[in-house]
This record gives sequence, C-alpha cells and structure tokens, in this order.
Amino acid sequence: MSNITTTNDNIEISGDSAIEFRHVTKEYKLYKNDKQRFRAIFSKHVKCKVRKAVNDVDFTIRKGEAVALFGRNGAGKSTLLKMITGVTYPTKGDIVVDGRVSALLELTAGFDPEFTGRENIYFRGQLMGMKNDEIAKLEPAIVDFAELGDYMDQPVRTYSSGMKARLGFAINVNIEPEILIVDEALSVGDVSFKNKCTEKINDLVNNYNITFLFVTHSTKVAAEFCHRGIVLKKGAIVFDGTIDESIAYYKDMVKTEDEEKRRKKQAAKEVRLF
Repeated sequence: MSNITTTNDNIEISGDSAIEFRHVTKEYKLYKNDKQRFRAIFSKHVKCKVRKAVNDVDFTIRKGEAVALFGRNGAGKSTLLKMITGVTYPTKGDIVVDGRVSALLELTAGFDPEFTGRENIYFRGQLMGMKNDEIAKLEPAIVDFAELGDYMDQPVRTYSSGMKARLGFAINVNIEPEILIVDEALSVGDVSFKNKCTEKINDLVNNYNITFLFVTHSTKVAAEFCHRGIVLKKGAIVFDGTIDESIAYYKDMVKTEDEEKRRKKQAAKEVRLF
C-alpha cells in the first residue's frame, strides 16, 4: 500500500524507500494573543513572528531500517513525526511515506471514553483504515498483550492513565505495521510493562523487517534498537550516520552547549557582582 503526504500530488517514491523528506520546511506563525490569531483568519496583514520548527530537512529512510532521532527539546523531532503521520503538513517541500504507519506519539490519545476497551480496539483500527474482519483477527493478541482482564469490557473513562497506555501500546504494536514510530513511549508504565514493550519492539524490528523510527533522549535505549542515528538542532539536521557515531556526536553537542550555558551564566553573575 502507499500512503503519500506531499505538497505535490504527482511526486513518487523510490522502490526501497519507506520515508522520504525532500527539502522540507515547517513554519509556525506566532501571534501576540488570541485576538490577533483570530484576526489573522480574515486578514493576511496581521503581524506575527514566523518560527521554523523544521528547516530544509532532506533525508531518506529505507525499508527495514531502524533509525533514532536525537535532539534537545525544540529541535524539531516531534514536528517531523507529526508530518510523517499526517497530523500536520509541510509549509515547503515534499514528504512521501510508503507503508502502514503505526505511531506511538501519545498512547492515550484517540480513545472514545464512553467506549469499552474492546470497542476502542475497533474504533482505533477503523481510524487506521482497517476493516472489522482484519481487526477481529488481531483482537485476541491485543487483548492478551494489554492484560486488562475484566476492564477490557469497561468504559475507558474508568481506566487509569497506565491502563490506557497498556491498551494504546497493545493496539499499535499488534496491527502489523510496516512503519513503527515511537516517541518516548517506552518511558511510561511500570517496569514490567516497559520490559514487555521493549521485547515486543525488538521482535518487530528483528523478525518482521519493519521500518522503525525512534525518538528518545536515552542514547542507551536507542543503541538497543537502532543502527542509524540522525541528530537535529534548531529544526535542521546536523549529523546523520551510524548509531554509535550519532550518539557520540549528540553527547558532544549537548556537553558543548551545556558548558557554553554555564560560562554565560557565570559571566552574567560576575557582572552583577561588580
């Protein structure tokens, strides 16, 4: 199957590519207040600041690759993922995605609180474009993975955040994705749940040849799953290489930035003293 998100409907993806970003820029308009934002709906002359969350990003992820995205908060990682999943769209450039995408960006999002856990399995599956008979075949595996017992047939509004996370993860990893995107989702839940999630992702990556895109601040966890890393800074790619090279670059970048911040803070303190 081919799922294409692009600013040009005629663009095509090469045969072995799962995700392609072609000189992609994403701009956000920042208004002074809600009143200005509302006025901007009707007029192009309302003043605002333009922030480039992603700036001229260009890369290709091949089918079957496991790639980690590194970067500090605000580097553009989440914006990239939102564009891949179609939550938002590029201001400039082209994005092409080939394959069924399962994205664990927010495990508890996308549930109807009045539906039971079981009903939400079908609800989420339908949102992903699956037919009921397809979902029915996967239902036992999802129920077994979630381990919610009798709560599976209770309204989701009665669930704790941990129970919602279990159900969300169980759905996303069991729908037979071709592209799996994980954004710090392994940081939720208890130790047992984390271990189960880790084992499942390892199984998908090693035995099912899925394309895996992982966003994390934990270089140790990234090294377990990924063989390639991309480092982002202020919306741009500053390094793309093997996972070991990328981790080394990222750690050095963070260390250099932290040292610079400390020097500036110390200099400002000395100025105040005099």
